[in-house]
Amino acid sequence: MAINLNAEIRNVAGKGAARSIRKNKNIPAVIYGEKKAPVSIELNGREFELLLKTPGLRTKLFQIKTAEGTEDAMLMDVQYNPVSDAAMHADFKRIDVKKPVNVVVPVEVINAEISKGLKLGGTLNFAVRKVALRGLVDVIPEKIIIDLANLSIGDVVHGTDLVLPDGVELGLHQADLAFAIIGGKMPDETKNA
Repeated sequence: MAINLNAEIRNVAGKGAARSIRKNKNIPAVIYGEKKAPVSIELNGREFELLLKTPGLRTKLFQIKTAEGTEDAMLMDVQYNPVSDAAMHADFKRIDVKKPVNVVVPVEVINAEISKGLKLGGTLNFAVRKVALRGLVDVIPEKIIIDLANLSIGDVVHGTDLVLPDGVELGLHQADLAFAIIGGKMPDETKNA
């Protein structure tokens, strides 16, 4: 589901104009891509700061409404003030919702407390915490989950083992990566069982 965002077109760009926008508690931003000229916009600072608390924001479709129409875009970058941590600028990339996009999403492990391998004294090596995915923006998940419940000592979860929604595929060079490994030695009593 798309996030609707209202924005004002900025006719003046540069540091002085951006400073003036921030002084009014708003955030300067830009929309670029899809072989169109970049558009400088101004976002409501309070609304955007609240929006930044939304999980998985970088995998969401934004519909940015301006006086010139609506743009479909994805949030690519947010620059923050190093002292106050307030958002200072945002970059949005236009997308064609009918074409696949490339995104990076976090990987999360679950059920560590009931994992067979960890209960036997194994250790978890959660090596790769982000995965590159390709798919239509409306089917890309906020995160990928690795369930450790049935993993034993010596088990490895590769990119090809990740559970992906239909229409979503791994990005380049992700299939052979070892995302999670249960390392350690099997206890003697389990070897003889």
